[in-house]
Amino acid sequence: MKTPLITRQGYDDLQKELDELWRFERPEVTKKVTWAAGLGDRSENADYQYNKKRLREIDRRVRYLRRCLDNLKVVDHRPEQEEKVFFGAWVEVENDDGKTLKFRIVGYDEIFNRNDYISIDSPMARALLKKEVGDEAEVGTEAGTTTWYINAIKYDK
Repeated sequence: MKTPLITRQGYDDLQKELDELWRFERPEVTKKVTWAAGLGDRSENADYQYNKKRLREIDRRVRYLRRCLDNLKVVDHRPEQEEKVFFGAWVEVENDDGKTLKFRIVGYDEIFNRNDYISIDSPMARALLKKEVGDEAEVGTEAGTTTWYINAIKYDK
């Protein structure tokens, strides 16, 4: 089960995507479908078929975004979080092999198309929560357990 949390930036991005799809892209594609339908035989009309498919994709995404935005809880930064790892934190960690990772802990709906974001539900995020710089976290995965040391914590304000 995914935790229904989102950062303010993530919420605004999803809202912007919904607005863009509903107010601009959907009306444009609808015009193309109407135009292509007027050309006659729809079974061999590539414009009609492609744009009809695109319209279904847009409608599916709009439904998903509306449902999402209604159910997500926006988590804003609070000053008392400053020294510890909480939701929305940028964290830099290092393991015993010297491998360094830097990522932001965010909600599930924010991780797509971002290599530097991890879900709050991931084993790494769960292990790091409430830790401070200098602390170590044991992260258990299918490959085994790895110890990570926290080098830095930062929040976008």
